[in-house]
Amino acid sequence: MQLDGTVVLVTGGGSGLGAGTARHFASQGAKVAILDFNVDGAKAVAEVIGGIALQADVSDEAAVGAAFDAATAHFGAAPRIAVNCAGVGMAARIVGREGKLSFDVFEKTLRVNLFGTYNVMSHAAKRMMELDPLADNERGVIINTASVAFEDGQLGQAAYAASKGAIASMCLPAARELARSGIRVMAIAPGLFHTPMMEGLPEEVAAQITANIPFPARLGDAHEYALLAEQIATNPFLNGTTIRLDGAVRLPPR
Repeated sequence: MQLDGTVVLVTGGGSGLGAGTARHFASQGAKVAILDFNVDGAKAVAEVIGGIALQADVSDEAAVGAAFDAATAHFGAAPRIAVNCAGVGMAARIVGREGKLSFDVFEKTLRVNLFGTYNVMSHAAKRMMELDPLADNERGVIINTASVAFEDGQLGQAAYAASKGAIASMCLPAARELARSGIRVMAIAPGLFHTPMMEGLPEEVAAQITANIPFPARLGDAHEYALLAEQIATNPFLNGTTIRLDGAVRLPPR
């Protein structure tokens, strides 16, 4: 599937990996809708790339449905490509100090990361099914974002790893189910990337984290995530799998 002239919806597109993807896809001629809970961030990116900004909580089914309708009305066609980058990275021990439990963190993390991804994927697939097929009878591509934490979850990442592991696990069955409609489903599992979450860390902590990356010995850039998303979108034989994008890093226990 070519990007030029294609409608693309990117969640979490107001910052980080989503913003990098929105900018890159727009540079390739795509018509980009940015869906983000932080509408100001979405508007800032949309203004630069000539896209549209949409505000929604990805776990809110009605809000996501309305966002897809708005994108379709604005561009005159439903998105053929959906990239799920929205997510949270909350950390908490299962049982913390003084016996404090962290069910609230677990619940919120899964609601945003997992339920939000499933919700957007569902709405995207429903609308893609109604589109005319292209070459190879392809109608659409859905790219979800897992994390290397689904295999290398660190201390305090039980909730985050569970949410990202579920995203990786549902990739193949989702691809098999949607194959009859000509819709591909892929997942990217990024390693350590330069994102707003990383920017908030002290320099010494960031340096320790970077030291674990074999090569290149640096944090990943959002543009590199976008390049892989582009390859997934344009390579019709990529389907039903999760690709690690991590510079060969394997996260230590902590």
